[in-house]
Amino acid sequence: MSQPSDGLSFEKALAELEKIVQRMESGELSLEDALATHKRGLELARLCHKQLEAAQQQVKVLEGEILKPLAKSELPEGD
Repeated sequence: MSQPSDGLSFEKALAELEKIVQRMESGELSLEDALATHKRGLELARLCHKQLEAAQQQVKVLEGEILKPLAKSELPEGD
């Protein structure tokens, strides 16, 4: 899968997002840190969502190419 503009792969973005969730659930962040962390989490969630949508669209295109009926010119001779 292609890398987003900030250079994070889906897997790295998701791993960072999971760490953010753990930090926020710990309750040890100051208000300012919690807000900054929340903002970064939203950015990562959007990035992951966009990458998933792009992958979903790619699958639909690939399935459409495979599942579309063959034109008569594409059929093997004798059919």
